[in-house]
Amino acid sequence: MTLVADAPQAFEDAPRWDSTRMQWGHAWRSLQKLLADKEDTRQVFEIMRALNGQSTAKGYHKLLETPEGGRIAYRREEFAARLMDDAWLDSLPEGSVGAAYREFIRSEELSAEGLAEVSREGGEGIDEQHPYAWFGRRTRDVHDIWHILSGYHRDALGEACLVAFSYAQTKGLGWALIAFGAASRSRGTGYPAIKAIWQGYKRGKAARWLLGQDYERLMAEPLETARLRLGITPATIYDSIPPGVRNGVVPQAA
Repeated sequence: MTLVADAPQAFEDAPRWDSTRMQWGHAWRSLQKLLADKEDTRQVFEIMRALNGQSTAKGYHKLLETPEGGRIAYRREEFAARLMDDAWLDSLPEGSVGAAYREFIRSEELSAEGLAEVSREGGEGIDEQHPYAWFGRRTRDVHDIWHILSGYHRDALGEACLVAFSYAQTKGLGWALIAFGAASRSRGTGYPAIKAIWQGYKRGKAARWLLGQDYERLMAEPLETARLRLGITPATIYDSIPPGVRNGVVPQAA
């Protein structure tokens, strides 16, 4: 395909947020801020912009090679807008992926638009009309759905496990750096946090490629059916750690 053949030139012309140049110093400084405050979500996007450019571009081309990827890429719908449609969310059947997502974001007081706003802080080019930018937004917008599919909650350990899962799915080095940072802070806690994070990576690697899914269809699918179809195994090690201590096993920086 011409698009794939022209990819190296497209990489060279990509905007800063999608650059193939690795900005390790900036990523490391952002990681320290994130470890000090896991709610500082902006630092996640700073790390992604610093390290994930090439993986975003490659992910877009991988999408084109999937059975439905051409249609999804051609339509280039902004999924965040769909996730902000309360009437649509309320129409999703009980027991579905979408129903679990609906309960999750409302109980946690989250929103897809809120996450999008954080991604725009200092984010040059995130809303650009460019296929790589669109794929980056798509990856951002399904993050909380991956919480649902993986079974990882928003505590510190759950987020660490999910970034390891996300690295296996995306090959974005930003995710790997965050997982490494979280694992390095979890030693000597008396709980198998590192094993839980490593299991997150293995679960993500074993699962089908989630960024190639039709998410509107997926949201209406029964949750357990979707997990089985996608090859998402139970998070046994994470689940074995008491919910009340999962923030403590990945301690914040002093």
